[in-house]
Amino acid sequence: MNVIPPNFRVAFSGGRERWLIWLLCLAAGWRVFIYSAAFPFFNNVDEQSHFDLVVKYAQGQPPHGLEKFSTESARYFVMCGSPEYLLTPDRFPGGKFPSPPWTRPVENIAGQLLPQIAQWESKTNHESSQPPLYYAAAGLWMRLGQSCGQQDCFLLYWIRFLNVPLAALLVWLGFIAAKIIFPEQIFPRLAVPVLLAFIPQDAFYSIQNDVLSPLCFGAAFICVLRWWQTDTPTPRLALATALCLVASCLVKTTNLPAVAVAGAALLFNARRLATTGKLRNSLAAIALLFFCSAIPIAAWLLWNRHTSGDFTGSAAKIELLGWKPKPVTAWLHHPLFTPRGWWVFGSELMASFWRGEFVWLGQRLASATADLFYWISSALFLTLGALSLIPRTGATELRRALWFGFWCCVASVAFLGLLSVAYDFGNCVYPSREHPYFTSGRLLGSVLIPFMLLYARGLDQILGWIKNDRPKFFVLAGIVLFVTISEIVVNRAAFSSPYNWFHLWLAGS
Repeated sequence: MNVIPPNFRVAFSGGRERWLIWLLCLAAGWRVFIYSAAFPFFNNVDEQSHFDLVVKYAQGQPPHGLEKFSTESARYFVMCGSPEYLLTPDRFPGGKFPSPPWTRPVENIAGQLLPQIAQWESKTNHESSQPPLYYAAAGLWMRLGQSCGQQDCFLLYWIRFLNVPLAALLVWLGFIAAKIIFPEQIFPRLAVPVLLAFIPQDAFYSIQNDVLSPLCFGAAFICVLRWWQTDTPTPRLALATALCLVASCLVKTTNLPAVAVAGAALLFNARRLATTGKLRNSLAAIALLFFCSAIPIAAWLLWNRHTSGDFTGSAAKIELLGWKPKPVTAWLHHPLFTPRGWWVFGSELMASFWRGEFVWLGQRLASATADLFYWISSALFLTLGALSLIPRTGATELRRALWFGFWCCVASVAFLGLLSVAYDFGNCVYPSREHPYFTSGRLLGSVLIPFMLLYARGLDQILGWIKNDRPKFFVLAGIVLFVTISEIVVNRAAFSSPYNWFHLWLAGS
């Protein structure tokens, strides 16, 4: 355990610590607001597809299998969309982007817009089979915005600003998890919410279902930790655990590996209760957990079978994208099983996990220096965090909780690796035959809190030679400062976009 000066312990205890967490929640929400407002619509990470589903759920018309884009969504695409993500100014007359459609009278540009709207209406939304939870919640939020007078492009930003309270809630959940695992260690306990408050993942600046994954599974992760702390789980805890696990499944399919690890952890705990003779008193809670988890998930699987023809709802999407399953015997020929392939997969996945996937003028919004830091620091700190758990000494609960987080991370990464090797991606742009890797870090969103717990543990281990926690916080501040400056430099171009919320607000004021 760290040697902490009494005055330093007092400075970060009780009410002052809570005030710090509230400030971090505020900082996370404010940062997400600024960048969500700076980026125009619609980004390259399928934001049109996700928004279309929000519109359909808001109208009480969830999709039945793959469907075309709605007329209302297409109108928003044309009226509020920016060409700055994928195109360059030299593609337009005069070598500069046209002014946003909403700055010109509709009657003057209607002839140009109607063919574009018709073109969008003819396209199929490949995300139609996504699980419903995010879209239902965002649909309700959209209805609330409409009742408050939000309309046109302002309504789009209203939906995106839902991510502001979600980012703040993520920091709070991270602190709760860290407080459970590191009750007597100030540095890792505070490092986790600090890192969550400033992680530059651009999924939080977009309308998309990935933003709910860290919260739903983060809450499930905390519930499993609470489950281990008691010898007789209560019905309330069983219900909360079941709801969080179900929510994780109903947000995104890629959350399933982490949910499976959580299920294995609960089975392991049931075995522990059986060996100690305490299982009988827990049977009611375990039965409640099982049925409250199984019924909603089974209902969703049956809905997929009814509307899409398969239980996952993914078969039609895979066919639309042109992917073909490869025989298992061909998997080992994948470049992922080479040193260079593993480096490409791991480094790109980890960089994307930290900073996201946005492009601007057709180029990835990324810094080679920052990406190298994200990859090296993640590999180093997670390895050190895991290695520190190997000696069978020290706090059993800490080791058990961090191992749980570690295997959640491993399972999620392994699932993306499995998807990478299992398909021939044909003429698909991403993943492709030339670059057959799933390296979208947002797909690992469910393990964001477990990842940061291990990252903070590894950082604490590498700074273990420092007996005072105060210098460690200077190192943490240096990491946050580097990450923040890198994000500002990388994303600065978006702030000058005439299509963003700031220009929209100035035009409407």
